[in-house]
Amino acid sequence: MMRYEGNIYSPHIAGDDYILQCTIGCSHNQCTFCYMYKDKQYRVRELNEILEDIELAKEYYGDVKKVFLADGDALTMPTQDLVTILQYLYAAFPGLAYVGVYASAGSILNKSLSELQKLQKYGLVEAHLGVESGDEEILREIHKGVSCEAMVAAGRKVRQAGINLFITVILGLAGRTPQARAHARNTAHICNQIQPDYIGMLTIIVQPGTELYEKMQSGEFLVPTDREILQEMRLMIENMELANTGITSMHPSNCIYLDKVLPAGKDELLQTLTRVIEGNEINLLRVRDTDRV
Repeated sequence: MMRYEGNIYSPHIAGDDYILQCTIGCSHNQCTFCYMYKDKQYRVRELNEILEDIELAKEYYGDVKKVFLADGDALTMPTQDLVTILQYLYAAFPGLAYVGVYASAGSILNKSLSELQKLQKYGLVEAHLGVESGDEEILREIHKGVSCEAMVAAGRKVRQAGINLFITVILGLAGRTPQARAHARNTAHICNQIQPDYIGMLTIIVQPGTELYEKMQSGEFLVPTDREILQEMRLMIENMELANTGITSMHPSNCIYLDKVLPAGKDELLQTLTRVIEGNEINLLRVRDTDRV
């Protein structure tokens, strides 16, 4: 049996990966919308325990093709320890083709470019960065703990190191307010500055036990309707100027599943969203409650 502490999370697209828990919890763990690591005290696991887990996984799975390093910010580990883990993984699993990791802007910026390039050399294929919003006011409101400028610097640094960059943005973070339009436009702008390999769009789900849930209960935060989320998504995509970036809304939080590469698929995405918003193709919605559209 695999040894895990607490609930384990990974990106939706990494659902079939072997999850290797390198750190416990999240190094920041203050975002108002996030519930995932509230029950954990952040710490880095002992290297020998991690290597033992790889041996257990080898016995249990045989060979694996994809590995994801958890928990919330495994990139905070010392670079040499990460290199050792990568070497051990590729030696244990001859068919291994992919190793991904969650990374915060802080953990990225705390490493030199040469350190990140070394991790890429030893097989770190992709880093997942939660950008959430490109709006400074919203980043402060959700206690992200980082500025847009720092987020851009971190994203660019990952790409410069040759590591694929998957960023996530969250629709609905501004609630049902006029600020939602600024959130959409500014988030598109930060994506344009970073030029990531992939953008994953999520829709806000307010979870009990979070600060945002308390704001919702008090009426301070109003959850957007599906129509408002779709309008926000359309405005965000309208303002994206990307050279070669995959964009997906295949996360289960979303009311519609879209998956294209920009700029080639931009017009098709916008046309699809417009038809759904206007009520002509509501069959594309995952949620069939047409009163919400």
